[in-house]
Amino acid sequence: MLVSELETPALLIDLNVMEANLGRVADYARDHDLRLRPHTKTHKSTAVGRLQLAAGAAGLTVAKVGEAEVMIGAEPPELLVAYPVIGRGKLDRLMEVARKTKLTVALDNLFCAQQLAEAARRARVDVGVLAEVDVGLGRVGVEPGEHLVQLAISIDRLPRLTLEGIAFYPGHIKSNDEQGEREIKALSALVQSILADFKRAGIELKIVSGGSTPALFHSHEVEGVNEIRPGTYVYNDMNTVMSGGCGLGDCAASIMATVVSTAKGGQMIIDGGSKTFSSDRLNLSSEVTFGRLKEAPEASFTKMNEEHGYVDIRKAQREFQIGDRVNVIPNHVCVAVNLHENVYGVRNGEVERVWKVEGRGKLQ
Repeated sequence: MLVSELETPALLIDLNVMEANLGRVADYARDHDLRLRPHTKTHKSTAVGRLQLAAGAAGLTVAKVGEAEVMIGAEPPELLVAYPVIGRGKLDRLMEVARKTKLTVALDNLFCAQQLAEAARRARVDVGVLAEVDVGLGRVGVEPGEHLVQLAISIDRLPRLTLEGIAFYPGHIKSNDEQGEREIKALSALVQSILADFKRAGIELKIVSGGSTPALFHSHEVEGVNEIRPGTYVYNDMNTVMSGGCGLGDCAASIMATVVSTAKGGQMIIDGGSKTFSSDRLNLSSEVTFGRLKEAPEASFTKMNEEHGYVDIRKAQREFQIGDRVNVIPNHVCVAVNLHENVYGVRNGEVERVWKVEGRGKLQ
């Protein structure tokens, strides 16, 4: 099938670009002796998960139990749930996953660890644990220092659980400029301090897991880190471009839409709105936009209703007619993918792959 034969809106993946992204990051991790356990939150597809494993990933990462149940289909040698799992129902489901692959869970409190241990005891399985530490984002994770060490000690005393190391997410580092460099240096110093705390306590950490896509290629500068969990890198998006984490040519994903109205002067409406694109604004920018039009970078995608995308074309260097098709690089690709049932892998104008987004909507 030709790309031009697809109905719109359609989420397209440039296979050449995606494959280059997979290879680049796999090579980087290998060159710097970093375990790569990518987060599948971006693609949510077992087919793409298999490609990541084939490129050298040690395992895969998910957030929710439902995602774990899906990603077991990629046959990962190990699976990390980088999210605290609470409640017997979810934990019992997760133990079924643990029967099929090596399972590790990241958590930041003893209550969660105790529930996990009890579920593992009932299921007669063993589960690895990463104690999560907050390194600046202020989302989840205990504070560095004695709280973290004591959490790790408490986890290791629980039956059926094995303390494998620590995890953190440096999501507060959003740029690769001088500010980003300073934040990477500060993060490295903090991680070294954390590791010194564990050394004094006589606790060996097998895994020190961090990493995000914006600061991905600086991960080796954080001394002590031996695993990274980037997600967005597989497709990339405008926010990654704005962070300096990739170039426009590294963006594999775009959403093809059709111009359905030009009734108002200086504006066109495309057949995709908030049910098609992420509503995330552009990071590190005051510009109000929901994506970049490849065919007219000077145009501004400024507003969305559920099914309507408003594009200001007053500064566009070309004219558009009803029926024209445009390709929009989304600001935040992870959320956009979650809105689509399928993605279309394309090469040289042809649809080469159709991948079901099996992990979409797996919130529980």
